[in-house]
Amino acid sequence: MANNDIVKLREVTGAGVMECKKALDDAKGNFDKAIEFINERGLIKAEKKSGRNASAGMLKAYVHNNRVGVLLQIHAETDFVLRSEPFQELAHDIAMHIVAMNPETVEALLAQPFVKNESMPVSDLVKSVTAKVGEKIQVERFCRYEI
Repeated sequence: MANNDIVKLREVTGAGVMECKKALDDAKGNFDKAIEFINERGLIKAEKKSGRNASAGMLKAYVHNNRVGVLLQIHAETDFVLRSEPFQELAHDIAMHIVAMNPETVEALLAQPFVKNESMPVSDLVKSVTAKVGEKIQVERFCRYEI
C-alpha cells in the first residue's frame, strides 16, 4: 500500500489519514472496497450522533434563474461546523436539490434520491457529512417559491 493511495482515498472520501490507512489495510489494498469501508463506518458514526441536540442553525437561500427560490433552515451542534466547508456545501446542495425536485416535506426530501447522485438518498448525504464533521446535522424546514 502506497502513501499515494492513502492521499487519494482521503481526497475522495474526506476521511482522516489514519482512517484511510486502516480502510486500505482492511481492504487489502483494494481501493473501491476501502471506500465502502469508510462509508459504512461513517454511517455508523452518524447514527451514534442522532440523539444529540443540533442547536446552532443557519438559513441558506438559493435562487435559480430568478424564477425558483428556496430558503432552507439547517442545524448543526456548533457555529464552528456551520462555517465549515463541508456543511456549507451540504446546505447549498440541499437547497439546490429542493429547487430541482420540489419535495413536499423534510421527510420526503430526505427520502428522495439526491439530484447529483441518484444512487444515494439525501438522508445518506446528510449522514456522510455528519460523519465527516463529527456533529449531528438536521434539516429543520424549508420553503420553496416559484414564479
